[in-house]
Amino acid sequence: MKTDLTDTTASKINKALVKARRAIGTPAVGMVLTLVIVTDEENAYDALKAANDASREHPSRTLVVIKRVSRSARDRTQSRLDAEVRVGAEAGTGETVVLRLYGEIVDHAQSVVLPLLLPDAPVVVWWPVDAPLDPAGDPLGALAQRRVTDTYSSEQPVRELTARSETYTPGDTDLSWTRITPWRSMLAAALDQVTCEVAAVEVEGEEFNPSCELLAMWLADRLDVPVKRSLSSGPGLTAVRMHTDSGPIVLDRADGSLATLSIQGQPDRAVALKRRDTAELIAEELRRLDPDDTYASALRFGVHRLNVSNGPAEAAEKREQPVAPPVEAAPEGPAAKGEPAVGEAPAKASAPEAAKPPALKPVPSGLSGGGKAAK
Repeated sequence: MKTDLTDTTASKINKALVKARRAIGTPAVGMVLTLVIVTDEENAYDALKAANDASREHPSRTLVVIKRVSRSARDRTQSRLDAEVRVGAEAGTGETVVLRLYGEIVDHAQSVVLPLLLPDAPVVVWWPVDAPLDPAGDPLGALAQRRVTDTYSSEQPVRELTARSETYTPGDTDLSWTRITPWRSMLAAALDQVTCEVAAVEVEGEEFNPSCELLAMWLADRLDVPVKRSLSSGPGLTAVRMHTDSGPIVLDRADGSLATLSIQGQPDRAVALKRRDTAELIAEELRRLDPDDTYASALRFGVHRLNVSNGPAEAAEKREQPVAPPVEAAPEGPAAKGEPAVGEAPAKASAPEAAKPPALKPVPSGLSGGGKAAK
């Protein structure tokens, strides 16, 4: 059942919800939480479809907040609220209210959402796109116990991870972190099967994929070993290689669905590691609403502490390249013995000195990141 309300209020929306429940014969409210989706018109359909699919596992009241941009200056000064109330088959197993905000009310969306929250039920706010840098500081985020973002949808995912680490508040989470749950489970299970000590780890995946960075930071934080981030053509995460004192442990997924787990001294095993859709990710996040301390620890480890390179050959070449001592500045006054003074012609060098090759330029050492040497 669908009810359209134009130029309405939160009170009228609540009355429409009660009337719609009675019309379909379910006056009781059997929902466990309120899910607030903050998005734009372009991404509203996909986000709402994922939320409806997730509601089969978590019956909830879904509030979709769409902030519309007014075309003229006059329209921006006139506030208006339009709503669509959906109950029954069109709303999954819960209720759905699509809110479209116009004018000055766009800056006060929390005042519209607050009267529509389920009483005595947790609140989750999800930004599919254009999430604020500080979700807990956002007026809508302040209403929630859990705030879900997705750095994969941002234009600069790696820089977004750095901003998230600086503004992290208990209750924040990221769908890029949720995507690597099967990887983390499989790697932890692989280490439980053998008694070994991990010396180094390599995480391979496509460029600008925050899930790869988060997995690398989690491994570096938990194992306290060097973790190298190498690039591949994808899709997503493609391989994790752990170098141990009892042989390598490799989890390789080249096609995005089926992975191979290789452990020294054991036969290779096929592992199902398919790329999950958004509905599965949201359903997983709604199972636990307490703060994720593991995500917070991995996020605060820092992307800048990972070694980003194109492969092991490049890293080995950089390690083997000699580093020359720094060139000292020429002394003032008379020239040193064997060197010409400033403004004078160079003296003829002896045969052994003339055959000596020029000194190497100093090469900066340290991990490379973004094309610049780390200080």
